[in-house]
Amino acid sequence: MSRICGGGRRRQQVRAGAPDQSLTANAGLAVVTELCGRLGVIGALDAAVGPVKQRDRGFGAGELLTGIAAAQLAGEDFLTGLDRQRADAAGQQITPVPGLASTTAAGLARRFTPAQWQAVEAGLALVTGRMLALLPAERAAALAAGPVTIDLDTTDVEVYGRQKRGVAYNHQGQRVGRPHVAAWAETEIVLAADLGDGTDDPRATAPDLLRRALAALPAAARAGRVALRADAGYFAGQLARAAHDARISFAIGAKRIAPLWRLLAGLADGDWHDAIEMDNAQVAVAEYCPGWWPANTALLIRRVLLDPAQVSADPRSRRRRTLHPDQRALPIPELARAGAIYAYSFILTSLDVSSPGKAAAAEHWYRHRTSIENIFRDSKLGAALRHLPSGYPQVNLAWMWGALLAASMAAWLHQLTARTAGEDILAGHGVRGGKAMIATLRWRLIAVPGRLIRHARHLILRLPPGHGLLPEVLARLRELPAPA
Repeated sequence: MSRICGGGRRRQQVRAGAPDQSLTANAGLAVVTELCGRLGVIGALDAAVGPVKQRDRGFGAGELLTGIAAAQLAGEDFLTGLDRQRADAAGQQITPVPGLASTTAAGLARRFTPAQWQAVEAGLALVTGRMLALLPAERAAALAAGPVTIDLDTTDVEVYGRQKRGVAYNHQGQRVGRPHVAAWAETEIVLAADLGDGTDDPRATAPDLLRRALAALPAAARAGRVALRADAGYFAGQLARAAHDARISFAIGAKRIAPLWRLLAGLADGDWHDAIEMDNAQVAVAEYCPGWWPANTALLIRRVLLDPAQVSADPRSRRRRTLHPDQRALPIPELARAGAIYAYSFILTSLDVSSPGKAAAAEHWYRHRTSIENIFRDSKLGAALRHLPSGYPQVNLAWMWGALLAASMAAWLHQLTARTAGEDILAGHGVRGGKAMIATLRWRLIAVPGRLIRHARHLILRLPPGHGLLPEVLARLRELPAPA
């Protein structure tokens, strides 16, 4: 045994030496800095928001939001993470916003006016337009020509401080803030956002959010085929009319109300056609247009055949609520003898569903509205939108925008540095060659240890073996033209 372990020699004892100020745990922040420089992120935000202080010195709006986003990309969970980043002497030389302290960030955020928070959207729109202009011509044309999809959705962010303002209890008894987000689905880039509380109904502000999202789309994308997707939480005529007035198509989930259940009796077996890429699912179209909805509205219905074992006995379960009312109240043994069991979903849409193939294609497109859930997952599990750190609503709004900006940075980086062939992306930086989530980017690209040295008037970043993605991405970014 001693021969296998190395001839019985004792392992040499390791001693901890003096701290090395040239080392940083987040060498990949150099990529974030390069990305922000090539896209002019800080300047675009500063120009859109305007001054937040009377004296023109110190940090501005662009540096505040970019600094928070960079800290969250590096894995910081709280405002005090800005102070930890500030203490990293080597990291401060490669971070996009050096020197930003937590107290400074909180103080600046409280100076923003409501109009300035909305102006953040205009700054990000400018950056997204620059990103589109830097893409290869075929890829940019494919994104702009459409379909261009705007997804609307909300997510709840639970908090625990009783004294926090701008939050409220939701229907589950959780004290939450409620980000309300509009995103460009094909690129997973945030277009517009608000921060409400747990009692806010998104239907009230959805038309205004849609108009702001449309304004934030690049001009080339607005000129293409634009469509809106939203779930049943937006089942209201105001949003449909806003989409109709903006001359874009819409598909909005409908609540399972009694008039829709009654429509099923008028559908014959020949009216149902197989759905695309979904087992045991069929699609049908019925004539139904609620009052105050656009006249070209049609009802798209999807049903999915279920096995009795897939249905919970709990009447509150989500799947059981999708059953027909005649089957929903049955106990499991009787339900198993009731014949075919279907789960139903209803969608009100202005898309062309005049043929079975077009109806199936519309349902397939609507089913992918979960792309906005990727943004929420990335903002919470990758960035730090899983909590709101302050008792001041303005500071929490800055924290929310920092997380959404971090998610948008990941999307910009994917579009600009992934390997493409014509209009298609062949491989991104994710584990399966797709778009990398923030958590993946962190361990593959950002949270990479490095030593920063000066040689021949240059800053040189020395990395451990096996971290070739960082220099590769840096090289691709530096091949892009700098902003004018």
